Amino acid sequence: MTERTRDTPDATENEERTDGYVPLRSYGAIGDGRTVALIARDGRIDWLPIPGMDSPPVFASIVDAEHGGHIALRPADGGAEVERQYLPGTNVLVTTWTTPSGQVTVTDAMVTGVAGRLPWAEIGRCVQGVRGSVEMEWAVVPGTLLNTAEPKRLDTANGTVIGIDGVTIAIVEQGFAPVHDDGPRFSGRFETTEGSKHILTIVGTHDEPIFMPEPERTMAGIDRTIENWSQWSSEFSYDGPWAEAVQRSALALKLLIYSPTGAIAAAPTTSLPEDRTGGKNWDYRFAWVRDLSYTVHALTRFGLREETHAAVSWMMRTIADHDETMPIFYRLDGSKTDTVEERDVPGWQGIGPVTVGNRAGNQLQLGVWGDVFEIMRQYVRAGNVLDRKTARVLQDLADDACHRWEEADSGMWELEDTQHYVSSKIGCWQALDAAAELHEAGMIDGPRDKWIENRELIEQWVSENGWDEERGYYVMYPGSDALDTSILLHAMSAFDRGPRMESTIRAVEEQLQRGPLVYRYSGIEDEESPFVACSFWLAAAMACVGRHDDARHLMDEMVDQANEVGLFSEMISEGGEFMGNIPQGLSHLALIQAALTIEEVAADE
Repeated sequence: MTERTRDTPDATENEERTDGYVPLRSYGAIGDGRTVALIARDGRIDWLPIPGMDSPPVFASIVDAEHGGHIALRPADGGAEVERQYLPGTNVLVTTWTTPSGQVTVTDAMVTGVAGRLPWAEIGRCVQGVRGSVEMEWAVVPGTLLNTAEPKRLDTANGTVIGIDGVTIAIVEQGFAPVHDDGPRFSGRFETTEGSKHILTIVGTHDEPIFMPEPERTMAGIDRTIENWSQWSSEFSYDGPWAEAVQRSALALKLLIYSPTGAIAAAPTTSLPEDRTGGKNWDYRFAWVRDLSYTVHALTRFGLREETHAAVSWMMRTIADHDETMPIFYRLDGSKTDTVEERDVPGWQGIGPVTVGNRAGNQLQLGVWGDVFEIMRQYVRAGNVLDRKTARVLQDLADDACHRWEEADSGMWELEDTQHYVSSKIGCWQALDAAAELHEAGMIDGPRDKWIENRELIEQWVSENGWDEERGYYVMYPGSDALDTSILLHAMSAFDRGPRMESTIRAVEEQLQRGPLVYRYSGIEDEESPFVACSFWLAAAMACVGRHDDARHLMDEMVDQANEVGLFSEMISEGGEFMGNIPQGLSHLALIQAALTIEEVAADE
């Protein structure tokens, strides 16, 4: 496997923006349990929806450099060196700037309250002088909600605020004067000295009054936020291999948990392209059942109870509310949608389209049956008990899997070409296997013998139709010679850890792997970049078939593909460029899943 060089080293002069954009690898993320802000290496917040992750973004220059809006804070000297890190065990980001005249740190946090998430969105940006003096420049430039509204300045007796289509933004500062304003735009400069402290606070609400915090309270709020994150991390239990990357991934996932409902967003962004050719720009601000399955496994393993119960309860309640079909994803509030609207903005580096919504909601994806049942199996294995309503829903879903597993579907990759995808059939096998286990545990009723019979029929079908003896690997669907990396998930599900899976793993390495990076399936190389999660699935599958050294080596290589603050996007190009939405939950879930699998398999041998 070939080595690659990171396009962004850990400490360097700040990158210059190209037409207003920076590489996606540049971004760190902060959040408060409802929304997420993305901060570039040059100190600019380029993405922030208010009040929730799936709300229109007030600051969105990541997809519209000219009119999207941003919050800038950086040394006026463009040649400053920059280093960034999260404070250990937190999602509080610290940037250290070094200039010829001095050094300064900026601590960025989405402030939380004494009892958790604040009822409004609040970003605190605390500037502290370390040595010498540094001239800093800042700006708050509200955007156009993806070209759907115009920000307006509102002067009141208690301060000036910005209004834009129901969103109200307030700016509270200490030590940032003088302020130069241009309508709804605000900017200025100030100078730090050794030991000095300045604070810039951005507060936002939607269709409600706005709270104007005192600067000192935001200072204290940042300290409280650090304490809250540290307390959460102290409950985190994992001391296995790649512990630092696993904990950072768990913290990234925590950012994606939508606390008002317990739903887990796939990513907090929309329309960041999967390839420079454009076209594959999706909105991932929804909760995928698949991601919930992997998250529950991880959170249960880490001893995190509240998030696990909230996710499980939200999923089963939402499925019961929409009982007409098996879900693929929901909005974060539990409602369904299949509409997509394109916004008239250019997209990151001019690569469009920029979309709101996702059309895949009404597809048939048989693998989701396995995802749902695996969630509930893990929940019960952790010592929990199912209520009767949940039990009835699961019984109906198991019966439904028996009736539908023979149908063609869109597969895990949400393809328009419906086929009898092999990994989808195994997903139904996984569902019926878990249903039988839950029945044996006294958690659900139903025709267990029927479930076992259909489980065995699926095994027979996969053996006869999914395995290609001549090529020596599981094919994507019968009659195809294509490989599909989603089959690797079923080394972890224990469907197959024998010679056939081992041979398929080697075929994936030969045909789809480029260095440590792996494409999703055959023939996709010209359309998109390698998919981060696939590399971690490959590492986990290697461990499942006894290739422990190879699994650890690939894990080591992939952990190093993160940016300097430990975050992953959805995809990484063969040249090392981040592509797709960021931070991508599935990428971080796959890292955790692989680390846990490698550790668990080694312990069992």
